[in-house]
Amino acid sequence: MFSLPTLLQGWQHFLYQLKDYGESETKMEAKLYVGNLSKSTTQDELKTLFAQAGEVILAEVIKDRKSGESRGFAFVTMSAPSEADKAVSMFDSYSLSDQTLKVSLAKPREQRGVAIPHIEP
Repeated sequence: MFSLPTLLQGWQHFLYQLKDYGESETKMEAKLYVGNLSKSTTQDELKTLFAQAGEVILAEVIKDRKSGESRGFAFVTMSAPSEADKAVSMFDSYSLSDQTLKVSLAKPREQRGVAIPHIEP
């Protein structure tokens, strides 16, 4: 099943998204993809590293559902696009734990599942 830290991380992310629900969106956050991570890299390490470029809203190391081990990539949400751009320039090709990081703006997630066509009568 899921480990307690994984479940807590999911709830943290869920509650963060609900925090400003219903209010006008004034913040422009930017999500980064961070690849080629060491299996031992932690969320706290990423948050500390990326804080050098600006305010880190959330750092999520993606883990395997069954084993709970890192899948070698993460997503870091910065508080502003300018900070995200700065983080990309600072940390793309950066060496962390003998691994060369790949950092870029995250692409929107593709819709999953089977599309159900709508048939007009």
